[in-house]
This record gives sequence, structure tokens and C-alpha cells, in this order.
Amino acid sequence: MEQNTLKRRGVGLIGVDAQTSFGGYTLFCPLTSDTAHLVDINGKEVHAWKLPGRIGRHARIMPNGNLAVNTLRQSPEQKTQNGGPFPFPFFNKYGGGVMSELDVNSNVVRQFTDPFGHHDQYHLGNGSILYASLEALSREQSAQVIGGVPGSEIDGITYADMINEVDANGNLVWQWKVSERLPRDEFPLQPHYTREHYPLINSVLPLRDGKHILASMRSVSAVIIIEKSTGNIVWKLSSDILAQQHNATELENGNILIFDNGTFRKGESMTYTRAIEVDRETKKIVWEYRDRSSPICFFTPFMGSAQRLANGNTLMCESAFGRIFEVTRDGYICWEFVNPHFAAYPDDETAKIFPGESNALFRAYRYSLEEIPWLKAKLDK
Repeated sequence: MEQNTLKRRGVGLIGVDAQTSFGGYTLFCPLTSDTAHLVDINGKEVHAWKLPGRIGRHARIMPNGNLAVNTLRQSPEQKTQNGGPFPFPFFNKYGGGVMSELDVNSNVVRQFTDPFGHHDQYHLGNGSILYASLEALSREQSAQVIGGVPGSEIDGITYADMINEVDANGNLVWQWKVSERLPRDEFPLQPHYTREHYPLINSVLPLRDGKHILASMRSVSAVIIIEKSTGNIVWKLSSDILAQQHNATELENGNILIFDNGTFRKGESMTYTRAIEVDRETKKIVWEYRDRSSPICFFTPFMGSAQRLANGNTLMCESAFGRIFEVTRDGYICWEFVNPHFAAYPDDETAKIFPGESNALFRAYRYSLEEIPWLKAKLDK
């Protein structure tokens, strides 16, 4: 009998309502692998990319049709291992310091590397990249970080996030440092978090006005908007609403869509994940998705994504279980797919934390055929 619980429950296409679904093609990257997969709504793979290394977190198809992807560094001696040394063991899991743009044939068009790059990188389309990175604080600065598990620094050191923007030549053109701009008392580490990484920025996105940056900070359960010209935090949503959230994005109407994981949610003992749309002016939740049958049936303690599609549906990635599904505005599930690609993590450090085979994903993205012109030509053949 199959002993892997997720395989036993079923993988691949679980179901589709083609009349209700947005349709199109779904992109995902198994975290144990060096491959990005593109499948249609019937679960059939229509394209795959061979990546420059094991995926750091996720990939995205750019408007020019190329693939933007972050991968982990590789050691020259053993290509299946990470290329450390890394600042702390968990960085083996979520580092993504090799930021590449690949063509349809997996050739590297351009590449930029930051050994401390992690979680999210956004290619602006002109060769510039906005991404999350780290810096080591001094012992004195580390001691000023509030909260977290006492004594869990790395040799007394906490690593703090920063957001960098580099141009097409790799020159730093903008930077925002947590060490300089984030008030410690206003954004304390939650008590169950180790003090090795503060505040764990897991998504960065330029807003459409070109003047602001949207960032999600997981270990303090907060989403903020930064004014680029001043570095000031001009908007925030905190742990009274959020719980270990991921993937904050701006919608066409200006509202913010957030994948709210739900671990250690304040005031509730039942653990569940939800997606929420927040009005930017009022900070009120104007749309929310929880599992219809029971909220606890939709839950991933870490990672995850929510993407608003052009027809009003929302694509979600229940990351820890490799599950991707699409819901209508009223919460009807019209497409569901479970990543069928299982493997063990190839590096020893990550395998110690997550032993056994995994089909986990960080994010998933859906595209119409019009957004992938080279695929239309490929399918026409």
C-alpha cells in the first residue's frame, strides 16, 4: 500500500469545471527539483524548463515570454548540493541568490547573483530586478530585535532583511534596510520564531504607480508599503488581521490580495488558511476565501500564493501539499491539481529539516494563451 499520504490521496488533475474556470496554463516549480512545469487545465504538461539549479522559490513568465526564476547556488564539486556556506541552516531551504531570465529553450538570457538573495525576486522587464536579501547585524543591533526565541541567534548574530533594486548591469540603484527603517517595537518577532532572521520578507512587489514597494514580512505578521523616495513606511497591516502571510499583491482596483497562512492567528485556536482582499483605504477585508466544507481543510503552515485572474477567479497554491486550485468569487472550486512530482531534498541540511519525499511548491501562476505567444505557435504546430 502506498505510504506517502499525499500520493495515496491522489495527484495530478483532481477535477475541472471548464465552463467556470479561467482556463489557460499553470506554471509551478517543485521545490526539490531544477525543473519548471507548465500544464493546461486538463493537467497535461505543455512545456518545461531546465533551470540553472534547484529552484530557490518560484518562477514567473515575463511579458516578453521569458522565464524569470531564482535558483540556489551550486557547488562545483557536487551539482546536487547547495553552494553554501549559508548564514544559517534554514537558508538552504529558501535561499534563491541566482536570479536568471531564461528563454523558451532554457538558455540563460541574463543572470545576477547575490549570495544572500532569498524568497522573492521581481524582474521589472528592462533587466532590473527588485529582490529580498540579507545583512548580518552587529551583536549590539541583534540584541535590539524584540521577541522571538531567546538565545536562537547564530553565534549571537541576527540576519536582517533588506530590499535591493539593481539595474541591467547589476548596479545597485535603490535599497531599503530593515536595520535602518523598521521600528523594532512596532514590529516585534512573534514568540515562536527563532532570532536568526528578522523579519523574514517573503514577497516584494513594485506598485503600479512606480513610487511604492509592497512587502510581506512573515515572522512579524505584517504587510507594509514603502515610499521609494523617502524610505518611509506609509501603510501597514499587522497581526491583528494577518498570521504568517505570504504573497501580497496589488489588484487592478488598488486593493491588496494576501495569502494568509493562519499559523498562530491571534484570538483563534482553530488553524486554517485563507485568502483575503483588503481595501487599502479602510484596511477592511472586502473578500475572503476559506474552504467551504470546513476551514481546516485548507491549510499550509508556510509558503503559499493567491493570484487574481482576469475573470475574477482566484488561483491559490496550498504549498506544503503541492495543491493548486482555482475558486470563483463566491468560493466555488472549479479546478484542482496536485503536483505529481515527488522527490527528496538533495542537500543534507534541508533533508534534515524536511525528510522524505516532498511535492511542495512555493507559488503557482496562471496565464492565458495570449500571454504566452511562443506557446500558441508551439501548439499550432
